[in-house]
Amino acid sequence: MISKKLNKSTYLTFSGYMEIVELPTQRETQWLIYQDNKPKFFVDVFDLAKESNAMMNSLVLCGKRDINQVLDFINKRNRINLSIPKISRIGIKKKVKTEVVELKVEPLPEEWLAYSF
Repeated sequence: MISKKLNKSTYLTFSGYMEIVELPTQRETQWLIYQDNKPKFFVDVFDLAKESNAMMNSLVLCGKRDINQVLDFINKRNRINLSIPKISRIGIKKKVKTEVVELKVEPLPEEWLAYSF
């Protein structure tokens, strides 16, 4: 389990206020993954020291798949609810406030990734 400082941001969208926990400086190869609408996992496909990240590297980068495609398949295979939240489907949003929070996140369980595709 990893303790990370994350940003908890509140956005105003057409559908109302939405709170999202985000990485402060996110790269295209890093994701904060939610389980049942709560931030739970952290994936960095270039951090190959962790076996689950190396497995995700293979699924996403080597397999040339989108992270959402990989999560959809993992969800169906393991009957779970993993997601990466979207703030607004049409792209209109306004950040109202942000606070720094420290949360414990973990890598995705390897058994979910084994033989995924």
